[in-house]
Amino acid sequence: MSPTIAVVAHRKKILGAGLDRLRVLLSEQDVGELVWHEVPKSRKAPKKVRKALDAGAELVFVWGGDGMVQRCADAMAGSGVPMAILPAGTANLFATNLGIPIDLEESVRIGFRGRRAELDLGLLNGEHFAVMAGAGFEAEMIAEADGKAKRKLGKLSYVKAAVRHVGGPLVPMTVKVDGATWFEGEASCLLLGNVGTIAGGIEAFDDARPDDGWLEVGLSTAKGPVQWARVMGKMAAGRSEDSPFVRITRARKVSARFGSPLTYELDGGDREATTRIKAEVAPGALTVCLP
Repeated sequence: MSPTIAVVAHRKKILGAGLDRLRVLLSEQDVGELVWHEVPKSRKAPKKVRKALDAGAELVFVWGGDGMVQRCADAMAGSGVPMAILPAGTANLFATNLGIPIDLEESVRIGFRGRRAELDLGLLNGEHFAVMAGAGFEAEMIAEADGKAKRKLGKLSYVKAAVRHVGGPLVPMTVKVDGATWFEGEASCLLLGNVGTIAGGIEAFDDARPDDGWLEVGLSTAKGPVQWARVMGKMAAGRSEDSPFVRITRARKVSARFGSPLTYELDGGDREATTRIKAEVAPGALTVCLP
């Protein structure tokens, strides 16, 4: 019996010849029922994903960028139904880390013929993420880069936003790793990673793997353009841990309390400011189609 296939697409995102071409490519496969949902914003995707799963979808194609993948992953976590990523976003960090090409025909082929792998997700304040989560400088940079600037400048929007925020103040924070206090003091940024390459193509976590059952944890005490330039230089050289303004570890659970409310982000999508975050790894929570 031919499988039920679902497509959940961000209609404003572009990949190859577009969604019409995707329909043609799917029609060439041995597909039973095709469940098709388009959304104008990624935050509307989880409801459509749940409808697709309720309809018996055995494979879900997700068309969009990292924000769309994150929203869909949050809804699909623990379902066991494979996600096939069609990387139609600006950065496509999750797809890039997994070796999924920004090519419509090939990413569809991977969806039908690629291997299935159970990958970890992070879970922060009750919401799953696939690439990274952060609070402070990095989250404020992403929040500013989102929207019109991102559509107009693409990846350069992150650079422009970073320049505006490097002079921001340090914030008192206490960070616990697996129940023990790991950092207490002033910092500019707390970052959690599930993969190595994050926003702007920066190699933040050299040894990160999305199937190792750990979250990478990074914290920066850098302040001002000179110190941040030194941090970025070490990252570019793949030596993040050598910076005097960076601390890196890994954990299964992380909690943090901030001295003042900080914006935080999940996979490039900003969330409301908070004084506390609580995160943990969700091992093997998402089944993904890989090359």
